[in-house]
Amino acid sequence: MFSVEPDIRVASTLDKRFYLDEAVWAQARERVFARSWQWIGELADVAEPGSLAPRELLPGLLDEPLLLARDGAGELRCLSNVCTHRGNVLVHAPCRAEQIRCGYHSRRFDLAGKLCFMPEFEQAQNFPAASDHLPHVPFGSLGPQGFASLTPAAPLADFTGDLQARLAWLPLHEFRADATRNRDYEFDAHWALYVENYLEGLHIPFVHPGLMQSLDMGGYEDELYRYSTLQLATARPGEPAFDLPESSPDHGRRIAAYYWWIFPNLMLNFYPWGLSLNLVMPLGPSRTRVAFRAFVWRPERLDSGAGGGLDQVEMEDEAVVLGVQRGLRSRLYSRGRYAPTRERGVHHFHRLLGEFMAAPA
Repeated sequence: MFSVEPDIRVASTLDKRFYLDEAVWAQARERVFARSWQWIGELADVAEPGSLAPRELLPGLLDEPLLLARDGAGELRCLSNVCTHRGNVLVHAPCRAEQIRCGYHSRRFDLAGKLCFMPEFEQAQNFPAASDHLPHVPFGSLGPQGFASLTPAAPLADFTGDLQARLAWLPLHEFRADATRNRDYEFDAHWALYVENYLEGLHIPFVHPGLMQSLDMGGYEDELYRYSTLQLATARPGEPAFDLPESSPDHGRRIAAYYWWIFPNLMLNFYPWGLSLNLVMPLGPSRTRVAFRAFVWRPERLDSGAGGGLDQVEMEDEAVVLGVQRGLRSRLYSRGRYAPTRERGVHHFHRLLGEFMAAPA
């Protein structure tokens, strides 16, 4: 239903039912989001043995309670944060403990998720069974950032490995969270429209006059990978750019930003000052929240160049996305075409959506 022609020169964009049909919305929750890797935050709160920290997998859509647990030997696991007795949520805040204890009936698990105590179950037969232990959730990391997936379509390395190889010179562990720069934005449009807008540079000269002061669009490029896309933005003369080491494939170029998207809903925007991480969270067929999280590397470079004025850029992006949301309801619009030189990322995104949506339910 949502297949897109591989040749961008003749392809038409995604069927607009993807954005408007509530049944399709429900399918995408299971076929796209439950099968992809979702960001679950920094791992600093589980650095020490005996650390427990709750997470929620994609709030507003998947809403799956998870628990990061680092055992005494230092191994970090991602577990279900739901008690296998009656479904109570186990851990509500980061803490240190030797066991995971349910506050409802005192069922207890070790930090690997194995049931180790349950009162009044002496007469229960075939107990404990495998189903009484906490389920393990596929988990991995990119530098200090954690990722989890309920039923991943591919290993995490297939989603993030190209970024790690391309930006191997970037010391991600030196980036520090700065909560004062965090923002959450909500607007009445489909999540995929926001992603599409992010994935093309075609609109920048027409929508972002401030950003255009920093970027040289003549050097704007994109690179497509299996489950991700890189947009490479070059700086105008005199504007801030990375000091690239010789080990970087871009050494000698003035790179203003690396805009890296990971399917389906994560943007990792690397600037000379650090990282602006944007998580797109679908809340409904026409409601989206975008979480901006800042990780600072070079504080002296903040608020300048392509990485400055992010609030204004966001407002400009939301305005056009809202216009598209309204226009999609038109009886006179069906689907459009791609600009082969500037919308390769959008085409790639649509192809991936078609692939995931075609998977068995």
